[in-house]
Amino acid sequence: MVKETAARPKVRMIEVSAGQEDQRLDNFLQGRLAGAPRALIYKIIRKGQVRVNGGRAKPSTRLSAGDVVRVPPVRLPQRDGVVIPGWALDAVASAVIEEDHDVLVIDKPHGMAVHGGSGVEWGLIDVIRELRKAETLELVHRLDRDTSGCLLIAKNKGAMRALQRQFREGGPDKRYLCLLDGRPERKHLEVDAPLLKVRVGGEHLVQVDPAGKPAKTVFTILESFSDSSLAEARLLTGRTHQIRAHAAHLGMPLAGDPRYLDPRRRDEWRSRGLRRLFLHACALVVEIPEGYPRSFASVLPEELEAVLRQLRHETVND
Repeated sequence: MVKETAARPKVRMIEVSAGQEDQRLDNFLQGRLAGAPRALIYKIIRKGQVRVNGGRAKPSTRLSAGDVVRVPPVRLPQRDGVVIPGWALDAVASAVIEEDHDVLVIDKPHGMAVHGGSGVEWGLIDVIRELRKAETLELVHRLDRDTSGCLLIAKNKGAMRALQRQFREGGPDKRYLCLLDGRPERKHLEVDAPLLKVRVGGEHLVQVDPAGKPAKTVFTILESFSDSSLAEARLLTGRTHQIRAHAAHLGMPLAGDPRYLDPRRRDEWRSRGLRRLFLHACALVVEIPEGYPRSFASVLPEELEAVLRQLRHETVND
C-alpha cells in the first residue's frame, strides 16, 4: 500500500562528510531521498533544484568532503514496508560467489533489477540488505536487469571509494559471454564507437552517435554455429547497454535481446529454447583496497548452456 505523507518537506543543506567523499551526486541523493525514482533525481538536478556549494552540478559530479549539497523539498510517497518475496531472498542468499571483509560478490540472477525505482518496488541491493540488516552494503557497479553474472558489492566506505574510482577510471577487467545473432568474418572485433542515449517510440535505447560518450568493446569469437557466434566481450569503458548497442552496431544484435533484436528473430530464438537475453558477466578482476588484484568468476547458467548444446547439435546436423 502506498500513501502520501502529510508532512511538508523542506530544503535541506547537507555537508558531505569524509566518509561520503568521491560519491556521485546522483548516488548521494538516492541515499537521502529514499524511495525516489532515479528519473526524479535526474529531473531535480537538471532543473537546478539541487546545488553543490551554491552552484549547479551534474548527476556525475563527484563530491568532496566539506561540500554543501542543497537537497530540495521533494514530496515522496511513504511505502508501508515493501515485502521482498521469499524466492528472491532464497535466490540471492545462495548466490554468493565470494566474500571477505571488503567485498561481497553475487552471482546476479537474470531478471532481477539491481535496485528499485521506475516501477520496480525492490532490487537485489534491497534483498541483500534485508538478509544482512546489520551490515553496510553498497553497489559498486550495475548490471542490466536482463543480464546475469558477477556483481560487486562493497561492505565498507573505504572499499566503496576505492572500487568506484577503479570503475570510473576503467581499471577493472570486465568480461562477458554473449551470443551474437550472426557470424562475423573475423575472430577479433574491436568496436570504438561513441554511444548516446535516445528515446525511440517511448522506449529508451542506446545507439552509436558522434555526439555520444566514448565507448570501446572488444569481441573475441569463441565458437561459431550455423547462424550465430558465441563471443567473449571485454569492456574497456562502462556505458549503459554498451555490449548490446555495439553488437547491434555490428549488425549482429545479441540473441534474445528484447530491445535491439528484430522481433521475428526473437521469436525464432524462443522457438529454439532461448527465453532471455544471452548476456552473462562471467569474469571480473579488481584491486581491493589493500592493493592486490582479485579475480571473480561466474559459470554460464544452465538455461544458456542448454541453448549452446542445441546450437552445437544443429551445426553438426546441418
